[in-house]
This record gives sequence, structure tokens and C-alpha cells, in this order.
Amino acid sequence: MKFNLLSKAKTQVTNHEGAKAFTLTPEMELYTAVVTWSLNDSFYEKDEERLTRLRGLIEKCDPLFVGKLAVYARTKMYMRSVPLVLVAELAKLHSGDNLVARVTAGVVNRADEITELLACYELMNNRTGTKKLDRLSKQLQKGLTTAFNRFDEYQFAKYNRDGAIKLRDALFLVHPKAKDELQQLLFNKIVNSTLQTPYTWETELSALGQLNFDSEEAKALAFRAKWEELIDSDKLGYMALLRNLRNIQEAGVSYAHFQKVCATLADADKVAKAKQFPFRYLAAYRELLKTDTVPVKGIAQKLGELFPGNKGYTGALLDALEKAVQASAANIKGFGYDTRVLLACDVSGSMQTPVSAKSKVLLYDVGLMLAMLLQSRCKNVEVGMFGNTWKTITVPRNNILGNVQEFYKREGEVGYSTNGFLVIKDLLARKVRVDKVLLFTDCQLWNSSSTTGDHIQPLWLRYKAEVAPTAKLYLFDLKGYGQAPLQVLRNDVYLVAGWSDKVFDVLAALENGGSALDEINNVEL
Repeated sequence: MKFNLLSKAKTQVTNHEGAKAFTLTPEMELYTAVVTWSLNDSFYEKDEERLTRLRGLIEKCDPLFVGKLAVYARTKMYMRSVPLVLVAELAKLHSGDNLVARVTAGVVNRADEITELLACYELMNNRTGTKKLDRLSKQLQKGLTTAFNRFDEYQFAKYNRDGAIKLRDALFLVHPKAKDELQQLLFNKIVNSTLQTPYTWETELSALGQLNFDSEEAKALAFRAKWEELIDSDKLGYMALLRNLRNIQEAGVSYAHFQKVCATLADADKVAKAKQFPFRYLAAYRELLKTDTVPVKGIAQKLGELFPGNKGYTGALLDALEKAVQASAANIKGFGYDTRVLLACDVSGSMQTPVSAKSKVLLYDVGLMLAMLLQSRCKNVEVGMFGNTWKTITVPRNNILGNVQEFYKREGEVGYSTNGFLVIKDLLARKVRVDKVLLFTDCQLWNSSSTTGDHIQPLWLRYKAEVAPTAKLYLFDLKGYGQAPLQVLRNDVYLVAGWSDKVFDVLAALENGGSALDEINNVEL
């Protein structure tokens, strides 16, 4: 089925800034809303408002599409929470076949997602407080049984946390049938709370923290030895490594261990398997840049006194992160010498909000990061940013994280409105012919000028008619508010959404005559 056809209903609306915008089909709107939501309030939309909108869209879409979108969001776009919301809603609305079971099994990729899904299902069905879950959708139960049969003791123990719903509760609720005697013994351990404590950096450092030491120096040296042991064990996961680079540096580990960390970070195979959002590398990069400005205390201070030379290794870690990001970009198709590309990044006020409640990464960082990833794969490319004004900035192609930092430092140069129309107006004024224009934005474009009525839609039509008849414009929607500033699928305008580098797979599909929704419809359940 093709979902990305223009609706025959009213297509013109106003966006959150009161500017002219265009509706999307329910499937396109659901797609953009799902892959850009971290279950937190955004600049223009409260968390509850998006959930309400999501529920309405799910009811309008084919259940199979909703199911495939849930699996796509989890496995391709690296989302964790929103796919569970889709599964819980689908379980409420759909029955009569095994779709919910297949989707559940496809979405639950980690042991803790069993309990997370049950907690989500409980909440979505208003079964909190005195109304606890006593039964499940049969198909949800089947899907969770498949999930229970997938994980081993280490995986269960690693994620056996003290939430409102524990693994033990989930086991009693789902009643999974053990596939063999060994698994039955494992299920018994979950019931009796006798799972073996897993070897993770959290459990190891926590255990070390419970010990008594004769001196601060002895304690510091023990933590240094523990970090070196963790690095040697190869059980420090890639994400844990990314999040602990500064801790590892402050621990004063040996140069040989630093080399091992750098080699792991830059390993292309490990980068591919890690499936990290590109902005995770940026967050790690920025943490390392803080080494000279943020004071250290306690054990870190003592280790700094014992091993003062470790700050000199920071450059090697920054280089390793740059190599990791370049490895993540290696499979992006990009464009060749004969294709002139313009990348425009929205740095307006609405883009300067964190991607989630606990993150220091801002929404416009995501746009900058995606733009620089693509720039590294294009041969004939210009990059710029827009707010009140529009300007291009020349940066080297193969310095992705450094380029993001350069734009980050200079965003105030263009102001904080969302005058994306200036990108096209500038091309028209200079009669510059480009083949691809890509805007990384929350799509809430408007005109802050009181003297002109310029809007990006008519300017794009003029540009196509007067300068570049074959040009294409791609909107990379980073927040999924539900409208587009141009009519999508008309006049060579396309919409892509999400924060993962997998958005470029959608771009490649568009180049090959497909659509954004084809990537979702091709998901196997």
C-alpha cells in the first residue's frame, strides 16, 4: 500500500508561529511525530498534547503500518520509549490476528524493555495505583513470551532493576513457557531473585565504592586499577565507553589503556554495531573539551595529582571520536562532483531546546550534526545557517565534530527567528543553480520581517521556474509538529524525519524513486 499520497482534504493550515503551512497525510504525520519524540515537552507542544495527537493518528492509520513503524523506530532509528507507546496503543485497538505479537517481539530488543513495555501498557490503560495489571492482551503476552525466550542470565541480570514492575512481576504476568530445562532454571532464578550479579562498570564501581581504604591515595589507585580492568575485560559496552571518556581520563589510566580505548572508539565494526545517535558522539566530544574548565574533586582530584600527564591524552580521544563519526558516515550515499548541494541549518530559538529532559544536546545540534555528516559525503557542497538572516560558512569536509562546534560557536551571528525562506530568496537573487537544497529544521518556518510577505513556498516555485527546473528540496523534520512549510510531494519537495544517521537511507530511497514511507513499509515483521 502507498500511504504518501496527497490528501484530498484541506491542505493549507497555519503552523505554531501563525505562518502558512501544509498538512501531511496521517501516515506521514505519525512517522514524523514518532521518530522525533523523546517523551518530553518540546518548544511548541506539551508531552500530553503529542500523545493525544499520536493516539488520534494511530486510529486513522492501517494497523500494519503502525506496527511496522514501531519496529522501524526501534531498530532503524534507535528510539526506545516511543515504540513501546505504539505497541501499547496497537494492543488496545487491534485484535483478530498475530500482528501485535509480531510487533512486540520486534520492538523488545533489550531485557529491560519487557518491564518498560508493561509499565507503559499499564499507564496507557489507566491501570496505575490501586488498579494494577492483572491480565494482558493475548497477543501482547505472546510477543513478550518470545522476548523472554530471547535473553540469557547476563542480560536479565543487567537490567533487573527496581522499577514499579520488576522482572519477577513480568514473569508472573506473562507466564512464558521455558524452551528447555536450562531456561526454566533461569526463570526460577528470576522468581527467587537469585540472578548472578552481572559484570558491568556500574556494578564493579559500586562494589568498589563500598570498600574501606586506608587513604585517599589507596582508594584512587584502586579506582584506576578497576577502570583498567574494565577496559581490558572488553565488557565495557560502546555506549558506556562513550559516556565515561572523561571518567576514564580522570582515572589516570595508563597510556596503553588509552590506546585501547581510542582503538575501540574508532573501530568501524564496533561503531556500526553500537547503533548510536550521531549526537552521542558530539556529547562525548564536548565533555572532553570541558577538561580544562570544569574543576575536579575527590578521587578525580587525587588521581590528577598522581597522574598529571593524562590531560595530554585528550587530543587522542578527540581524534578517535572524529574517526568514529567518520566511520558512521561511511555508508551514507552523499552526492558526487556533478551534483551541487546546499545544506541549510535552522538555529532559531525553537531549535535551542534539549532533545530530552536529561540531555545537554540541543535540537539544533542534531540538525548541525546530520548536516555535517552529509557534508562529509558530498563533493560539491555549501553549508549555512539561518535565523533572522542566512549565511554560508566554509568549513573543511572531513572534520565533522569540529565543524559542528564551529557552527555552534557562531549561531548568534544570524539571530533566532526562523526565516528559512531567505535560503531560497538568496539563490533566486544570485541566480545560483543548485541541484539539492536540504533544510534541517523543526519546520516551523515564518517571516519575522514586517516589510515583506515572502514565504518559502512561492519562492521555491519561482526558483524552479526561473533558475533550476530540476532542483529538489528536502525538509529534514527534526521535531514532528505535524505540518510542513511547503507542499510535500509536489514540485520536487520531500520530507524526511528523525535524529539517526539512518535518515540518509530515506534520502537514498527518495533518490531512487521511493518515498520516506517505503522504508517503513519494507520492514519485516
